[in-house]
Amino acid sequence: MKHQATPYFTFNGNAREAMEFYKEVFEGEILDVQTFGEADFPTPPELENHIMHGRFQKEDLLIMFSDSFLDHTVTVGNNISLALELETPEEIDTLYTRLRENGETLMELQDTFWGATFAKVQDKYGVIWDLNYQK
Repeated sequence: MKHQATPYFTFNGNAREAMEFYKEVFEGEILDVQTFGEADFPTPPELENHIMHGRFQKEDLLIMFSDSFLDHTVTVGNNISLALELETPEEIDTLYTRLRENGETLMELQDTFWGATFAKVQDKYGVIWDLNYQK
C-alpha cells in the first residue's frame, strides 16, 4: 500500500464546473475526463455529458471527480476535512482567499499557539479545507 489517500469528490451534475474551480484555485491541470456517454456503460440520455471519472493534479495534490448517478443524491457532511500543509505565507493567503469565495470561513486566517498560520474554510461545494503554514 502506498499510504496515501486520494480525495474523490462526487457531485450532483456539476463535477465539470467544480474541476474548473479547483484548477483555478490551485493553478493545476485537469489530467483526464470521461463522461458517462463515453463509457461502455448503459447510461440514460440526460447523463451522457456528466462526468463518470475525472482527475485534477497540482504537484502532489491529486483529486478525482465524478457526478452521481440518477439514483444517488450527494450530500455533504462535516466529518472530513482536507488538510493542506503550505510552504509560504503567500500560498496560504492565496488559497484562503480563493477557497472561501462564495463559501464559508469556519476559522479566520490567524497565527496559532502551535507556531503556524492556520485557517479553516468550507468552499462553495461544501468541501472543508484546513490550511496550515508552519512558520
